[in-house]
Amino acid sequence: MGEAKRRKTNLGEDYGKEERVYSWLPITKTQGQQFYEITTKGAWLGIGAMVILWLTVRVIGPGFGWWNVD
Repeated sequence: MGEAKRRKTNLGEDYGKEERVYSWLPITKTQGQQFYEITTKGAWLGIGAMVILWLTVRVIGPGFGWWNVD
């Protein structure tokens, strides 16, 4: 019996579900999807923080007289 057949009989229905994205990269498809979701949320949080910072510098600070924007 070959290695693939042995793995298939040992894993049963779970065979082939947890595959690597690339054979040389030790990341599975599930881990790749989780990484994608986390980085997407992080990017949106960064965009939101940048908008809040921009509003503070351009609108809120000068509105309260903290500094002048020339």
